[in-house]
Amino acid sequence: MKIGVIGYGKRIETVIHEVMKADTGCQVAAIVDIRKDAIKDQLEAKGWDHVHYYDTPEQMLETEQLDGAMIGTRCNLHATMGAKVLQHNLPLYIEKPVATNFEDLLLLKSSYEASTSPAVVSFPLRVTSIVELVKEIVQSGKIGTVEHVQAINNVPYGRVYFQSWYRNEEETGGLFLQKATHDLDYIQAILGQRPVSVCAMTSKQIFKGTKSAGLKCVDCEDNRTCLESTVSAKEPLDPTWQYCCYAEDTGNEDSGSALFRYESGMHMSYTQNFFIRRGAAARGARFMGYKGTVDFDFYSGQVKVHMHHTGRVETYELEAGDNHFGGDEKLASNFAAIMRGTASSISTLDDGLMSALMCMKAQESARTGTFQNLSW
Repeated sequence: MKIGVIGYGKRIETVIHEVMKADTGCQVAAIVDIRKDAIKDQLEAKGWDHVHYYDTPEQMLETEQLDGAMIGTRCNLHATMGAKVLQHNLPLYIEKPVATNFEDLLLLKSSYEASTSPAVVSFPLRVTSIVELVKEIVQSGKIGTVEHVQAINNVPYGRVYFQSWYRNEEETGGLFLQKATHDLDYIQAILGQRPVSVCAMTSKQIFKGTKSAGLKCVDCEDNRTCLESTVSAKEPLDPTWQYCCYAEDTGNEDSGSALFRYESGMHMSYTQNFFIRRGAAARGARFMGYKGTVDFDFYSGQVKVHMHHTGRVETYELEAGDNHFGGDEKLASNFAAIMRGTASSISTLDDGLMSALMCMKAQESARTGTFQNLSW
């Protein structure tokens, strides 16, 4: 199975290795990347001397006989690169968010509708063991019909969104599209209901300031006393986390919340935070029916079922797993099987489009102070 890669970044490199572990007959045959010379040196050093390198996706897609394509560019290019692959009707693996603005989202949607490509969106949380267990409990009817959902994502490594390239909202599309897109997708996978409207609010209370634009921690006079300093950090940090998070050019809100209404009349609340640390980390949700409530947390690996009328509590302990709690492995295996024609997608582009729509409408609601209909 020959794979073409558009944008060979760290994230897609991880997924590629999972694909090759799942199916040893898969290999990267071609790469398009503005850093192609450096990538060529890196890959040839580990024996990958069979890879062809191209300047544009058009050149690669028209020249190579590929069995699939994977997109690992910066977020603002996902949709346009995805549309190019879809024109060739190739199996597609696309990173989230699938688009960062509404125009690109519509482009990707129309390209998908005109294509025969099967697609896998990088939503590993929906296929983790813990989400699949919660989905099984909900669909069993044990807690009754879900009538309310409360979901949270308190991110202990939130500084990445203010000290690395993620601080540029033009490239990321904002933090609903960066983080909430994962959580909204796994909630959709569990609920199986259609959301119809949203209202949302964001705040930027911590990571703001008047330090000069582009200032790096190493050049700041406060780098020995600042709690966010990369210079005096006690734990090793990614070397790309180098910018001042109190500079005037730091983008992104540092907390956000959204309320979604569904066709059935029920609603779901979601909130995310990017300045908490350590043990305050939490990521999970509560699904509440009249008979009972099921809640879980990714960090603890624990699922609890509270029966409302018997006082019984069931507790499940699950191993977390590596790489998005084990979800990357399942998506990679699924994509390899799709290229061989033996499986259908477990994380479709329809799922990616809906999650992106929910995030974009939440952003628009927060910006305008209005309710937004979740329509195309």
